[in-house]
Amino acid sequence: MSAQLTLQAPLEVPPAEVTPYLENLWNQGLESSTGAATFTLLVWEPSWLEQQLVRIGKVDGPIRGLDRQDAIEAARELVGECGLPPSTAPMDPRLVWKLGALAGSHQAEDQRGQFVESAISNHMPRRLITLAPTLAADQPLETVVAAYCPLPEEGGAGAACGDAIVLRGGLGALRNGLDLIQPLVSDELPCWVWWNSSLDEPPEMLEALAPPRRRLVIDTSLGTPARCLEVLVERIRTGQAVNDLNWLRLRSWRESLAMVFDPPSRRDALQHVVQLDIDVEGDHPVKGLLLAAWIADRLGWHLVSSEVVPCDGPGNGIAAEFQRTDGGTVSFRLMPLPVGAPKAHPGAIVGLRLICRPEQRPPLCVILCSESGGCMRLESGGMASMELAEDVVPLPEESEEMELARLLGGGHDTTNPLLAAAAPLAAELLPVAAA
Repeated sequence: MSAQLTLQAPLEVPPAEVTPYLENLWNQGLESSTGAATFTLLVWEPSWLEQQLVRIGKVDGPIRGLDRQDAIEAARELVGECGLPPSTAPMDPRLVWKLGALAGSHQAEDQRGQFVESAISNHMPRRLITLAPTLAADQPLETVVAAYCPLPEEGGAGAACGDAIVLRGGLGALRNGLDLIQPLVSDELPCWVWWNSSLDEPPEMLEALAPPRRRLVIDTSLGTPARCLEVLVERIRTGQAVNDLNWLRLRSWRESLAMVFDPPSRRDALQHVVQLDIDVEGDHPVKGLLLAAWIADRLGWHLVSSEVVPCDGPGNGIAAEFQRTDGGTVSFRLMPLPVGAPKAHPGAIVGLRLICRPEQRPPLCVILCSESGGCMRLESGGMASMELAEDVVPLPEESEEMELARLLGGGHDTTNPLLAAAAPLAAELLPVAAA
């Protein structure tokens, strides 16, 4: 966290006494203030990967629920041992399930929710509520309370103080403890819900924690593709403010592609696209589908058909046909690649190829790659007869906490209109057989 004055060190309080305890704490500890008039942050924080890695002795505790580079590296090394394809991402929920079958009984202190990443605490949340399910399904509900204020030299004052509440226990205990949360969420302040885990997890928990009036943050790289897109599309349809970290990671790709076509001499070529190819790591297509859907929506393409196509990679590819506004046809293909050292999250984009055939001008081929030399497959096939524009997309390795902090700082009380337009088309692009 940022420099803080501890008003209340983390203290275990009986679940039924949390609300009265906090009321008494604020009335007596900060008589001149009811806390920061900012927002509530409600976090679903299973940290299954970190918990499993601690249990089998691959990383040390305490369990904090934050991005840990040592956990990512340990998970990457265990992919082969668990019998999964080398292209399996460290954050892939399937790896967590495999780790659950390995022997181990190491334990460590669980500090999830008790300490806040400084990038988030800089926004001074009024209240941080963390639900921390444990590997032990029968663990009873435990509740921990803490409170902090910024130090005076950091510009702190009574009105900037906030508290943190942790509900920890087995899934059953957390379900039974959901009634404790509502009194803790003020209707007078915005509430963000960060579902920091797979979207395949208990849907009733997501429904309970994130009703439409709250701002929802999800990650569509975590979970089965059909479920990820279903949640995204349905939540957008209800009018909820939805933020997708997987979509945010496309920022560099969208900006790089826009820059390629920024010169006036190339802008007309966008109206004559005939082929779009996207390669992704492993067999999770959602990120590639979102990028394709954004391109199609911006250029006014109409989806004609979509189907599964066999390939030599770790899964099946997806082939689709679009119709341009002038009636021309665009062929789209998304291919999974068997990479050996995938990014942390499933389905990272390896490369993109866009072929345009403008009238009375040489064809244009645009290739974007995630790293130098990483697009050899896209460089094949008659490129010599085309104008070639090739570039490497800068991919900042930012943690989920940093991305969330950017969202908190920007407000985002509605869904990004580009995401709102792209998500339903991405769902249509996903064939039933590939879901």
